[in-house]
Amino acid sequence: MAEPERTERRLRPAPLLFEPSEAATDPEHFFDLESIEDPCELLARATELTLAFRAAQDRAVEFQALAAAQLADPRRFDRLSPQAIAEAAEWTEDYARKMIEFGEDLQRGAGPDTA
Repeated sequence: MAEPERTERRLRPAPLLFEPSEAATDPEHFFDLESIEDPCELLARATELTLAFRAAQDRAVEFQALAAAQLADPRRFDRLSPQAIAEAAEWTEDYARKMIEFGEDLQRGAGPDTA
């Protein structure tokens, strides 16, 4: 079954540039921001990265919710309880229940703004 198209527009995150391993070990190095001298350019790039990380976090939370809903699906013979899901994800049981509900909404095609 094809999933309905989502009506909200997804933000396209800024590209996260590859960090060479030697740069990643330097605690002062962060996506080459420390080398940008122009404050306007620094603000623009730091803002791009902030938006990219926020978009990545939002997307990761959606995938967590989908996984939680799938693991709790009563049609699964090996389904997990909200308590087991909470333990696996290091959540509270209450939060696990909310994530399961959110995941079920996502599976039905209802996003957070349309539920």
